[in-house]
Amino acid sequence: MKSQRIEETVKGMMPEVIKDLSVLVGYPSIAFPGYPSEPVYRMAEATMDLLHRYGVPNVRQIEIPGGYPLVYGEILAPPGAPTVLMYAHYDVQPAKKEGWNTEPWEGVVKGGRLYGRGAADDKSGILINAASIRCFSGPLPVGVKVVIEGEEETTGHLPAFIQSHPDLFQCDLFIVTDNGNLTIGEPVLTTTLRGEVSCRVGVATLDHPVHSGSFGGAAPDALVALIRMLATLHNAKGEVEIRGLRTGPPPVTEFPETLFREMAGVREGVELIGSGALSERLWSKPSASVIGINAPSVKEASNILIPAATAAVSMRIAPGADPDLELRLLMDRLRDAAPWNVQVEIQKVSASPGFVCPTHGPGFAAARSALEHAFHRPAREIGAGGSIPLLEVLRQTVPHAEFILWGCADLALSRIHGTNESVDIGELEHMIVAQGLLLQDLGHPGRR
Repeated sequence: MKSQRIEETVKGMMPEVIKDLSVLVGYPSIAFPGYPSEPVYRMAEATMDLLHRYGVPNVRQIEIPGGYPLVYGEILAPPGAPTVLMYAHYDVQPAKKEGWNTEPWEGVVKGGRLYGRGAADDKSGILINAASIRCFSGPLPVGVKVVIEGEEETTGHLPAFIQSHPDLFQCDLFIVTDNGNLTIGEPVLTTTLRGEVSCRVGVATLDHPVHSGSFGGAAPDALVALIRMLATLHNAKGEVEIRGLRTGPPPVTEFPETLFREMAGVREGVELIGSGALSERLWSKPSASVIGINAPSVKEASNILIPAATAAVSMRIAPGADPDLELRLLMDRLRDAAPWNVQVEIQKVSASPGFVCPTHGPGFAAARSALEHAFHRPAREIGAGGSIPLLEVLRQTVPHAEFILWGCADLALSRIHGTNESVDIGELEHMIVAQGLLLQDLGHPGRR
């Protein structure tokens, strides 16, 4: 099958692909605790049915202890051909109607984009996998395993399952369709991801709230103490200033500042923090954020000294850094910064490693070639500031396998996790073509 044939096949499939993606968007498959489970289970059923229709005959749900089911399918490889494992996830972030221009749980096509929660992250990944299999009317040139997770956006139970069932995940190449390009039409392969560590830091100073006039100036305020501790995490430039933290190598691709400001919604005149190349700050260096504080709200404010306060601190760590060590350095810094001998309690919340993708294997070379043929332009390598902890588990389970990290979300407009999430339909088509070409090339090298 020539590359032109795959392009024509995918173009003919796109009306059905768009319809099916719209249907999947309609399931509010939020796997977070406290949300109804029924839509998540219905989404798992819909995913299984879709994969079966697109050409995966042996597809089933696998119960994951403590979590939502894994949708799993397998097509055996022809003699001598490699096996690829395609990964995506069917759960999504929550979405309130406020701020959306369309109904978040309804797939709406406008201006060449399909809007709705999960359209980009990551129900489009499910369609890339399914449609790339359907590119072939006869036997596939490679073996395929399809793994669609139901808990990627929350605390998941899949890593433990993988470690206890390694045979289900054996393959020659992992294809992770949970990434994307910086801008539309500019193909990239993601080669590094930062890790993430987090903790909760609590400060106590008084047995109970007291009058700020009668006791202020001598009795320590817990919130003030906590603020002073948190402020030591960054220097005047906004860089994380914790001795011993690791920094990764500089990325080969630069992130345009104008594009970044537009994507992040940085207000006019506001300076960016950090130093060095923007891509280094986003993909190679650590960054720390205070993601929550338990303290009286402005609405509840009164003239008292706060007896206790707690903050949640999250830190992105460099690809390849030891998450346990980085978390310990963060917690030690907070503890050492406590003023006035206040009582401090710090608890670990998470410690997930980053990922460095090997780029010298034949699978990676084939993926780059497939991208360039699908988009008709050179492909670049980028990093990602976010984390996919599952990747390191897969690497440890199948150490010989290669990894391909790509997808059809464009960071400039897709707004994953935010309001008005969307996916560019043309980008989705190009990624299906690229993955179809990759399967062809892996099974029949040199026959494009």
